[in-house]
Amino acid sequence: MILVNTDYISGKEFEMLGLVKGSTIQTKNVAHDITQSFMGLVGGELKAYNEMMDDARALATKRMEQEALGMGADAVVNIRYATSAVMANAAEVMAYGTAVKFV
Repeated sequence: MILVNTDYISGKEFEMLGLVKGSTIQTKNVAHDITQSFMGLVGGELKAYNEMMDDARALATKRMEQEALGMGADAVVNIRYATSAVMANAAEVMAYGTAVKFV
């Protein structure tokens, strides 16, 4: 499966199958939240949250790819990511794009 954030793939012609998406909602445990709160006081990178968001993007991408495979797609083009806070210390990550089939 080819995944790109452009609306084309060099040397490939394709037909669009439709929108595909994958999402997840992630949160960190209380111990990490307390540790990360202290970082907010002194400044610096919030590594635990960075890892959480990396994992969330990977899972959302995998779910999007699985949806595309279920449609018989060869690739997903024009991939985008969106995030939003759904409650305190929890974030939703959504990956979406257009599933395509090579002709």
